[in-house]
Amino acid sequence: MPPHFSIIISVIHEEGVINSTIEHLETLQVSASMEIIVVDGDRSGETIGVIRNGNVRTATGEKGRGNQMNRGAAMARGDIVVFLHADTRLPPDAFALMEGALSDPVCLVGAFDLAIDSGRPIYRLLAKIASFRSRITRIPYGDQTFFFRRDYFNDIGGFANIPLMEDVEIMRRIKKRGGRIAILNRSVTTSARRWEKEGILLCTLRNWLLISLYFFGVSPERLSKFYK
Repeated sequence: MPPHFSIIISVIHEEGVINSTIEHLETLQVSASMEIIVVDGDRSGETIGVIRNGNVRTATGEKGRGNQMNRGAAMARGDIVVFLHADTRLPPDAFALMEGALSDPVCLVGAFDLAIDSGRPIYRLLAKIASFRSRITRIPYGDQTFFFRRDYFNDIGGFANIPLMEDVEIMRRIKKRGGRIAILNRSVTTSARRWEKEGILLCTLRNWLLISLYFFGVSPERLSKFYK
């Protein structure tokens, strides 16, 4: 029997976290079967080379989150495809929540609220702002973990082949088509490592600036020069 869920994780140089992410997924309450697909943007496959779980399906692909996620989706056998960042953890009942949201025939795609794995108040504030913004705009970002009915994801052509903003682009495209995007009242928890490495203020302002410029029509190709 094919799995019901396909969890797709795009990685590059994630040797330090990939096994803990896979182990976390296996602790969750799963109402139906799942498969885990890891797509490495490093052609040498350094991240997939350290995976200990022999049941995980792996591939290498052209570097770029959109390309890697499309590669994983092309391999997927599940009815529901879930795009998970390597440093993000799902809530314990995530699978039941996703299945419940997509049981509504008019709902074909969804995402979660966001939490950041830190006890510092500034991170709680940033997460609240992100969750509030996504509810107002109905445009969640990729670190909120997108999930789709696989047939619908294929029907809309998957993620755009762009170096940046593939998450925003696909949500805007869905909205223009009149699609309903469910944002669940439960949070995924992402690592604070980006903010800790770059500095909270610099990382946050940089991200807001890039997103604003994208909405004003600056191409992802130009924006990618300022994002590392």
